[in-house]
Amino acid sequence: MPDTAPAPPVLRADRTGSFPHGVLAERHPAIIRQVRESTPYDPDRRRALDALLAQCTHGVVAPLPTDAPDLSRWRDWGLNTHTGQSWFDLPWLWSESYFYRLLLQATGYFTPGPWHGIDPFRPAKLAELDAPGTDEELAALDALAGRPADERSRALLHGSLWGNRADLGFRLSAEGADTRDAAPGLLADDSDVLWSLLPPSGTGTLCLVADNAGRELIPDLLLIADLLDRGRVARAVLHVKPYPYYVSDATTADVLDALRRLTSAPGAAAAYGRRLWTAMTDGRLTVRAHRFSAAPLPYAEMPDDLRAEFAAATLTVVKGDLNYRRLVGDRRWPPTTPFADLTAYFPGPVAALRTLKSEVVCGLDAATEATLTAAEGDHWRTAGTHALIQVGR
Repeated sequence: MPDTAPAPPVLRADRTGSFPHGVLAERHPAIIRQVRESTPYDPDRRRALDALLAQCTHGVVAPLPTDAPDLSRWRDWGLNTHTGQSWFDLPWLWSESYFYRLLLQATGYFTPGPWHGIDPFRPAKLAELDAPGTDEELAALDALAGRPADERSRALLHGSLWGNRADLGFRLSAEGADTRDAAPGLLADDSDVLWSLLPPSGTGTLCLVADNAGRELIPDLLLIADLLDRGRVARAVLHVKPYPYYVSDATTADVLDALRRLTSAPGAAAAYGRRLWTAMTDGRLTVRAHRFSAAPLPYAEMPDDLRAEFAAATLTVVKGDLNYRRLVGDRRWPPTTPFADLTAYFPGPVAALRTLKSEVVCGLDAATEATLTAAEGDHWRTAGTHALIQVGR
C-alpha cells in the first residue's frame, strides 16, 4: 500500500462471531475429533489428542517439547513470545499454523516410534481421491482433448483455480463467450496477463506453490502438464508442504498419490499422468518442500534462498486461500487495495489462483465490492463461491 495509508492490523480471533474466532473455537476441535476417530491410535496418542482439545478450547498456548526437532525454528518464528497467551489473542495465521504443529505432536508424527511420519489426514485425502466425483472430473478430460489448445489451457487454468469444483473449470464456454460467463463467481481475472508471461516456446521456469492434496492437487498437476506439453515453460517446480499441514495441504506423498491416481485412470487422464511421471524422471518437473512453506509467517518474510528461487522463476503461481493470505498479508485490507501494491515486495512475477474462504481480499473494483456486500454482507468473502485470478509484477 502507499506509505500514506497505514496497514490494517493482522487478523486475530479475539472477536466472538468473527470468522477467525469460529475457526479456532469450532473447526479446530472438530478436526481433532475427526483425526481421533479416523485412525486407531493407541491410548497414549488418544490422551495427547484429548489434551490438545482441552488446551485449544480452554487453555493457553503450550511450548513444544524440549526435544522437538524443530524447536529452534519455532522459537525463531515467535514461540517464546506467544507461549502462555490465549490462542484467541494471537495473530490468526500464527495460531492456526501452531495448532497443526501441535496436532502432529499429539499423533506422534515427530516422535520416534510406530506413529513416526504417519500423516493423520491421510484417510481423508485418500477417500477424496477415491470418490466417484474424482472419476467424473477425470472423465471430463476426454472431452477436453479434442478442443483447441488455447481453450484446453483456459479450461485447465480454471480447473486449477476452482480446485475440487473442477467441473466448473472443465466446462468450456461457447465460442467467443466472455470468461465470466463460464465462471460467474470470478471477481477478478488477470488471466490474459498470466498467459502473456508464459509465451509459446517458453524456455523459463514455472514455480507453482500448491495448496490442497487430492482433487485439488490433480488439476494443478494437469495445468503443469499442459504448460510443459505446449512449451510455455521448459521446467516446473511444484512447492508442497514439508509435512502434513492444515488438514489437506499437499505433501510429496500426496503428489505421488495423485500421480498414481492419474496413471491408473482410463482415457486422457492416464496420458496426462504418464507425461507427468516422465517429466519428474527427466527433471522437467521437480517437487520442492521448503520448510518455510509451513511457516506461520507471510511471504514478505521469506528466507533468502526461497527469495532467490522465486526471483529466478519466469512466473510463480500461488494457489489457494492460505497461500493468498501469506502472499498479501493476513489483514482485512480494503477490498479495492491493488493486488500489485501488496505484492510489490515479491522477487518476481507472481499470480494468485484463489477461491475465497477467508476474510482477506484485495484487487477488486469498487462496484464489484459494493454489489457483493449489498447482496451477501460478508458471506462472499468466506463461502468459497467466488474466486480470483490476480497477477502482480
